[in-house]
Amino acid sequence: MSTVRPEQVPGVTLRRLASDLGLGTDLPETPVTGIRLDSRQVQPGEVYVALPGARTHGARFASQVAQAGALAILTDAEGADLAAGVGIPLLVSARLRPDAAELSARIFGRPGEGLQLFGVTGTNGKTTTVALLEAILSAGGCRVGTVGTLGFRLDGQLLETDRSTVTTPDSPDLQGLLARFREAGVDAVALEVSSHAMALSRVDALRFAVGAFLNLGRDHLDFHRDVADYFEAKAALFTTERLDRAVVWVDDEHGREIARRCVAQGLEVHTVGTTEAARYRLRDHTAVAPLGGCARLETPEGVTELRLAMPGWHNMVDAAVAFVMARCVGIPVSDILEGLATAQVPGRMQVLPLPETAPTVVVDFAHTPQAVTATLEALQGFPEVITVLGCGGDRDAVKRPLMGQAAARLSDLLVVTDDNPRTEDPAAIRSQMLSGSQDGRARVVEMPGRRHAIEFALRVAGGGSVVAILGKGHERGQQIGDQVLPFDDAVVAQDAWHQMEGRDR
Repeated sequence: MSTVRPEQVPGVTLRRLASDLGLGTDLPETPVTGIRLDSRQVQPGEVYVALPGARTHGARFASQVAQAGALAILTDAEGADLAAGVGIPLLVSARLRPDAAELSARIFGRPGEGLQLFGVTGTNGKTTTVALLEAILSAGGCRVGTVGTLGFRLDGQLLETDRSTVTTPDSPDLQGLLARFREAGVDAVALEVSSHAMALSRVDALRFAVGAFLNLGRDHLDFHRDVADYFEAKAALFTTERLDRAVVWVDDEHGREIARRCVAQGLEVHTVGTTEAARYRLRDHTAVAPLGGCARLETPEGVTELRLAMPGWHNMVDAAVAFVMARCVGIPVSDILEGLATAQVPGRMQVLPLPETAPTVVVDFAHTPQAVTATLEALQGFPEVITVLGCGGDRDAVKRPLMGQAAARLSDLLVVTDDNPRTEDPAAIRSQMLSGSQDGRARVVEMPGRRHAIEFALRVAGGGSVVAILGKGHERGQQIGDQVLPFDDAVVAQDAWHQMEGRDR
């Protein structure tokens, strides 16, 4: 597999591109055919972006990309020293990532300008909101592309590709993907905009028709200095240079600060919340059997009833934000409601199709204390809540006891197991989770091996129970050490149930 690229590019010359960005003038008048971050994927006529990395500098692969036919290398001063004498032009930048984004946009013909872009940021809910936007836009007759944790989707179909990042691709891959969308006749694209994307200039050179802020919790503190730095990365999206208009959930204190900043700079902002201070007010949420919900949304145009085929207040919040984003660009209310009523999100409150004799099994990506709380609160109507939960290795360790605490408080049985341990000791991760799970109502069981934990939860569950398998959601692999082994929570749970019942799938 490779990154997604359009079949044709404008063919702007290297001299013109470099000159426009102030990166040199004495360069060949050769058309540029693409731009890559991965040295192994470089094709003849492309520019290679050599970034400094955690383990090595990309410029150490300069000879390899030159042999592959690279036209030039864009890098920083350190990279220029490493690549000296390689035999192809070096474009040396003191603003390497912003220049990579601008160069990528120009090489692919500024594809974002031909698409209506919706950007969603926040600690929790980005994936669900993007999926709801996809359903809304599709109901309105648009061809839709989506970019985020669930992958790259075109009209609901997953594009098989390598991923340069988990959520928002680096700028060369993102601009190439958008060019492919535009080439396919896509009208609108909904993107998850991560804090990494903002900090690393991945969405530079793009302008969004609407940008939304959902919330801020504790996450990614392995990358950001602290929560304040994490917030500022997300807040940087909400400027007049990046957005035409903003939609902000203002029940969150950080959302109120972003709304204040939007007003101060003259950016059109639409506030959503539960208080009179919000322009759009979400009220009277109720559960709808078996796992759905409805709520009333008070808007400047009148009162609208939102219905979802997913449970939980947090999903209704995402639906309200998606509703307002869609109204900002004139999508009819009828199309919005049609899309919301049937939308499903893989790995987000995903109810598995099991026989009536089985417990209800829900797979969800909840991997922060706030997300675990929101997911389990949505399941409190069941007679028994059984939770299977692990925490990822090589990530923020401080949230582990907080996740254990949230799960123990809202579960009857908590099975503490493994997520993606990566290079950490799984037992040490579990121990940190267990340290926070002592004061809840749950009976707590530690069980190494995620498959064993899922099988155990299903075996002890009653017919009226709900089994919540949290943390990995849509993921189809489990990272142990440097290996990613096939593992899909939904598939494992369904296989386990059918084996227990003595039936094949």
